[in-house]
Amino acid sequence: MSETATPAGTRTTQQVFAHHLAAFGEGLDSLVSDYAANACICLNDQTIIGHQGIRLFFDGFLKGIRPGFWDGFKVLREECRGDVAYLVWEAPPFVRMATDTLLVRDGKIQVQTFTVLA
Repeated sequence: MSETATPAGTRTTQQVFAHHLAAFGEGLDSLVSDYAANACICLNDQTIIGHQGIRLFFDGFLKGIRPGFWDGFKVLREECRGDVAYLVWEAPPFVRMATDTLLVRDGKIQVQTFTVLA
């Protein structure tokens, strides 16, 4: 389904992507709300499945952020194509580069890949 042809009330990939980025300032409930119940996040060393696992992942991520992280956070590239959103970002000196790819269907993130170079 294209960005312009979504069922009534269903968020587009761009809308889900924009909300997901904003949700980092809103907390865990807002972050997890973007994901389908059986969604997964693929990392370099594991795959996290479902809301409970995704909540634990983001809880750890947010608690691990050190002072100055958000000051250095910068989006280097973002793009949405159909059901896929792509993000490249940095947060020096903590993260040299990271990428996120989101597969969005029916207004929810179904699959996310996340890679980070510290």
